[in-house]
Amino acid sequence: MTSDFLERFPDRTEAGRALARQLSEYADQDCVVMALPRGGVPVGLEVANALSAPLELLLVRKIGAPNHPEYAIGAVVDGADPQVVMNEGLPPALAAPAGYVETEVQRLLEEIERRRQLYLGGRTPIPVAGKAVIVVDDGIATGATARVAIAALSRHKPSSVILAVPVAAEDALDKLRPAVDRILCLLMPSPFQSVGQHYLDFEQVSDQEVITALRSREADKTV
Repeated sequence: MTSDFLERFPDRTEAGRALARQLSEYADQDCVVMALPRGGVPVGLEVANALSAPLELLLVRKIGAPNHPEYAIGAVVDGADPQVVMNEGLPPALAAPAGYVETEVQRLLEEIERRRQLYLGGRTPIPVAGKAVIVVDDGIATGATARVAIAALSRHKPSSVILAVPVAAEDALDKLRPAVDRILCLLMPSPFQSVGQHYLDFEQVSDQEVITALRSREADKTV
């Protein structure tokens, strides 16, 4: 889905509200909103609030290119069998030297575990088997992070997977379509340069903001 009524979102919160309005059919259904931290959490929180759905995390980290950490050459997700997905057709300037990916994967797995303990503590992850899962991020550039997140999610046998993002590169979404049941994207600019270009406020999301978002949904569900 494209949008011609805006080119930039005020911030992640407003982007989440705009996204939620397009997902109203899932309100009060048996679904789980799964956000990619950290940037996807403020977006996912608004979707979860609007749909009265639980909010959970998909703990995935992108593998940044040498000397260009914001450019994803792949992504990694932890678990009993850690999964790594690498982007294909990268320009020679972004080629990783021998041993770089292995070192980065180990570092990223340690960071994922740190975040798991910080964000979830001893809480058991929300089960998604047999449920509709709405995967939310603040945007998609290459799709590497989303691909590995969705691959990991499929292990848990949800009834359907909906990928919902405010902004994305169209070619990245095309690569993701076979892996999900539905894609909802509000803005697909061409040419696409970066996710942050389409937000007025794109400040980094803090660990505390993630914790606060999760606790606010948990508190709401207990009321």
